[in-house]
Amino acid sequence: MFEQTFKNVDDILHKDAGCGSELDYVEQTSWILFLKYLDDLEQDRATAAELEGKVYQPIITGEYQWNTWAAPKLPSGELDHHRAQSGDDLNHFVNNKLWPYLRSFKLSAQSPDTIEYKIGEIFSELKNRIQSGYNLREVINLIDSLRFRTYAEKHEMSHLYEGKIKNMGNAGRNGGEYYTPRPLITSIIKVVNPQIGETVYDGAAGSAGFLCEAFDYMRSRKTLTSAESEILQKRTFYGKEKKSLAYIIGIMNMILHGVEAPNIIHTNTLAENLSDIQEKDRYDVVLANPPFGGKERAEVQENFPIRTGETASLFLQHFIKILRAGGRAGIVIKNTFLSNTDNATVALRKQLLETCNLHTVLDLPGGTFTGAGVKTVVLFFEKGKPTQKVWFYQLNLDRNLGKTNPLNENDLAEFVELQKTFADSPNSWSVDVRSLSGAEVDLSVKNPNKKEETALRSPQAILEEMKALDEESAEILNSILELL
Repeated sequence: MFEQTFKNVDDILHKDAGCGSELDYVEQTSWILFLKYLDDLEQDRATAAELEGKVYQPIITGEYQWNTWAAPKLPSGELDHHRAQSGDDLNHFVNNKLWPYLRSFKLSAQSPDTIEYKIGEIFSELKNRIQSGYNLREVINLIDSLRFRTYAEKHEMSHLYEGKIKNMGNAGRNGGEYYTPRPLITSIIKVVNPQIGETVYDGAAGSAGFLCEAFDYMRSRKTLTSAESEILQKRTFYGKEKKSLAYIIGIMNMILHGVEAPNIIHTNTLAENLSDIQEKDRYDVVLANPPFGGKERAEVQENFPIRTGETASLFLQHFIKILRAGGRAGIVIKNTFLSNTDNATVALRKQLLETCNLHTVLDLPGGTFTGAGVKTVVLFFEKGKPTQKVWFYQLNLDRNLGKTNPLNENDLAEFVELQKTFADSPNSWSVDVRSLSGAEVDLSVKNPNKKEETALRSPQAILEEMKALDEESAEILNSILELL
């Protein structure tokens, strides 16, 4: 039922003049879903307060409550069509009354880690793009049929929302910017193994896939006490995101996974000067897939000791700096980082190897990231001691990856298992860093266990075959001319 509802919503938005792409569909679905989720959350809180003999003070009041403007009901539970606005009246209310009211929460909230503050922030960043108030009414009616009351309902909703994010990533030119394949994320998390009580950070949060999966991983490991649940909710997951749409989707994604007030900040992570990072600002675990191929302005580069316009290299410096001593990281980066000879990349490789234990490199095949068009590796490291040995794993698949044939968890099962003991295999091997010659410390080490490729034919043999084919073609053409 939920899946069909999502499809019906997309069909309506597809017909609206204000929504031109999958990105718009996700954005507009998000704010309506968020308000419905908020209404269900308020109902749960009111019920809990009633059981305790307390009076619940709602977050949203009066005419701005979902059951007043969006879905007023008759005693029978059906929609009250006389009170439910539509057309221009609905759009006027949403744009000129509801939106300013919700934006005001950013100023009135007690602190940034409250759901009130997130409400204000979300509606400060978004706008209603649905031009037809009649289309908006249809979408609201469909979303009102969804429920967020039970764990199973929230789990199904988060799964469907992930699907929408994936489609959005596939639709855009920069798919990897919005969607990191979940099998890859879960495998990275298994290797890094974050524990309750540790802080987890993603400074390039995007749709918050790493934070959502880390939350699911940590809460599924054991039965949590109420204190541990509160730690996971409020003092474990932290993120930063520069782009407005990705920020909104990330917040919504975490909320649907069960984190009520995500600690994600809308900011440019790279605008922070590395020298300003104090011990109190550091984290135990960093999980991230920073943007590929981006370029930063000169004034942003001045925040870093190793200056470069390459966004991913700046992010890697940030991640190393913001890790606590003994902290662990799993970072996706372009595979050219292992071998590029420009001064900035060489200096950064040396910094990584000298200040961190780069214990594992996962080499991913092309096509892992839909639409990204680059090959990537995952760097796993621990801060505080230099690298002695690096264990490499080359993911060799017997198929080409793509939109219809994506990466799955079985593909990475061998990597996760072998990584526990850094075992050698046809796809894995270890390298002593001291054996790497040259000042550049090239890490693009070839797999010594890979079978030799079949020797290429000599140029003479290729030319002779081409000549024979040309003669055969000439004979066929002459035969055809004779028939004419």
